[in-house]
Amino acid sequence: MALREIVKFGEDILRKKCREVTAFDEKLATLLDDMAETLRNADGVGLAAPQVGILRRAVVVDVRDGKGTIELVNPVIIEQEGVQVGNEGCLSAPGEWCEVERPMRVTVKAFDRTGKEFTVKGEGLLARALCHETDHLEGVLFTDRVKQVIPEGRR
Repeated sequence: MALREIVKFGEDILRKKCREVTAFDEKLATLLDDMAETLRNADGVGLAAPQVGILRRAVVVDVRDGKGTIELVNPVIIEQEGVQVGNEGCLSAPGEWCEVERPMRVTVKAFDRTGKEFTVKGEGLLARALCHETDHLEGVLFTDRVKQVIPEGRR
């Protein structure tokens, strides 16, 4: 495993739509391992492949709920319900926080690193993280969904 450099806002790659993963191989496994290590090192809750310079549909999420890191390849949100509004940040925009509206609950269909399909249901922070990271795969940033910018003293 290796730490990867996190791409910052302003880089073109963050605005590009990612390509589907078609090869479930060692290269993908290495990417997912590196992303998980980079996420832990950066003390984040989610990281998408374009944030480490790779235009592939791969995401890692860990909301520190004791269930560990969730790896999602080619994720698609298939159900969503409810509404939550809360502070959101991004590893690609250190120190920037905004109030963003997201679904309260989501169901995501994805593949694991071996190509096996599965679904994951998320509520609250997990739902927020799943939405945030799948947005990255479409070139959408959390600042595109801002309800309100949070002043530094209120974060």
